[in-house]
Amino acid sequence: MYSKVTVTSHKQLRPRLVVTLGDPAGIGPEVVLKALADADVRKKCDVTVVGSRDLLAQVYTKLNLTKNLDTIANPAELSVLDVPSQGEIITGTGNAASGKASFAYMETAIAHTLSGKFDAIVTAPIAKSAWKAAGYNYPGQTELLAEKSGVDRFGMLFVARSPHTNWTLRTLLATTHIPLSQVSQVLTPQLMTKKLDLLVECLEKDFGIERGRIAIAGLNPHSGEQGQLGHEEQDWLIPWLEQERKNRPLFQLDGPVPPDTMWVKPGQAWYGNSATFQNPADAYLALYHDQGLIPVKLMAFDRAVNTSIGLPFVRTSPDHGTAFDIAGKGIADATSMKAAIHLAVELVCQRIAFKESA
Repeated sequence: MYSKVTVTSHKQLRPRLVVTLGDPAGIGPEVVLKALADADVRKKCDVTVVGSRDLLAQVYTKLNLTKNLDTIANPAELSVLDVPSQGEIITGTGNAASGKASFAYMETAIAHTLSGKFDAIVTAPIAKSAWKAAGYNYPGQTELLAEKSGVDRFGMLFVARSPHTNWTLRTLLATTHIPLSQVSQVLTPQLMTKKLDLLVECLEKDFGIERGRIAIAGLNPHSGEQGQLGHEEQDWLIPWLEQERKNRPLFQLDGPVPPDTMWVKPGQAWYGNSATFQNPADAYLALYHDQGLIPVKLMAFDRAVNTSIGLPFVRTSPDHGTAFDIAGKGIADATSMKAAIHLAVELVCQRIAFKESA
């Protein structure tokens, strides 16, 4: 385990971010270079990139030959923690070499952040299959971050700001990368309490929301319809929720909300097709991966940010994959990577303010 992380003083107005390249065979290097070419990104923070310096130079040269390319940053002008590749990287093909490289980028970023060199980690996407091919059996980057940080309470929160209304969508997943057939077995009152604790702490510490409203999804169609379409709600979810309302008087807990209607109000708030936005919640707690991420990706595929909560530092990531099929073509959209960097800056500053007001 690494040493405990330290946080930048409030007097430092530019948070120190470390950005990993993700799987070097995917679009990670491209979206990183595109995002760091944005002057608005550069003026808000100090960024160091973790990855192969030679590979970055190769990507930069290749992309400059692409027609109609967005402006990209010159890696020679960036601060880079060089982690050379130890195998052949084939653009568009994730393999053991690319998996080993992306894992090494993550380990380097985590170690330096926990030592106090950086305030936040922004990670480009990795391929879980490439990690497995390289011998690393983790469900994803979140689990590696939690293990290296020595925490067992963590979660995946997806955050997106609407370009139409400026409303912020926040969605936490109670379960993440497990088969659908296992969801009902893994969900327990204890797990739900752990996730709700994390969400409430995050709203307070990262977003300054001390009194808020959280919508919690049901598991079954129509939230079980009084036991006719599933028994989990009646057996434990509703009693658990009633107890949590007593335990958290500062927060309004709605639910269990039928999963098919829970996303109507967020959709109205996102697109602005209701004058009052129909009173959306401050955050939404989905019970499994697709229940939460289908609506998130439908509304905010190009700008949602995956945020790891429960860690001793800020971690954000674009909410998209490696996109091997378009890697090296110069057409990858860096909007989500930019959003991940901007959110990391905001969260670092908010955490500092929260810590100093405590």
